[in-house]
Amino acid sequence: MFSVTEMQTFELFSVPHISVLLMFVALSFWLVTFRHYLKRYQSVLKWTLFTMLVLSEVSWHIWLVATGQWEVGDMPLQLCSVSTFIAIYLFMKQNQKAFYLLFFIGFLPPILSMVTPEMTYQFPHYRFLKYFLHHAAIAWSVLYFIVYEGYRVPRKAIWTGYLMVNLLALPIFFLNLLLDTNFFYLANPTESKTILSFFGTGIIYYINLEIAALVVFFVTYIPMGVLVKRERVKG
Repeated sequence: MFSVTEMQTFELFSVPHISVLLMFVALSFWLVTFRHYLKRYQSVLKWTLFTMLVLSEVSWHIWLVATGQWEVGDMPLQLCSVSTFIAIYLFMKQNQKAFYLLFFIGFLPPILSMVTPEMTYQFPHYRFLKYFLHHAAIAWSVLYFIVYEGYRVPRKAIWTGYLMVNLLALPIFFLNLLLDTNFFYLANPTESKTILSFFGTGIIYYINLEIAALVVFFVTYIPMGVLVKRERVKG
């Protein structure tokens, strides 16, 4: 389960992969559909998600160090780690503007990462379990803040969030050049077959990244826009 060399037989859309995706969708609907009943257990939900995020991030680095794999490229500077830290911060302290960024980078991107994961290990390897639990917990945290703590995002936050992501990406880009790393996947696409594999190379890759990010931001906002409009109508 914790081996570095064993169980490297992951297949895209295999039975374990599809099962995990279906479980994620089912639990997401459960969190939303039964929100009135679950409201009494809000504190339990909050600290469960908080614990999942912390354990996912910490256990990942413990496993890398224990198996002699940790290197500078494993610093927690990927988008999912940034989302994790923002969510952890929000669980401890309310901050509307911080949620704007989490909303756009912490909901649809983790879901897309689960659909086409950068993964070689098969269930029930630790890496498989950690990857899907971690990304699911990030997306569920966004749902929690919207459904249980009443966070809302204005339409103008699309551009605010887009600008914030680009401002984050700028120093990360130069850090990649300095350390020969691939944080935010700005140096090149993922090694395994994912959505980024179809973005091309060179300047075309960066143009496609910018376009894809903007599309993701607009698509992510659609249900929020519907929710905000509905609440305005109801007064």
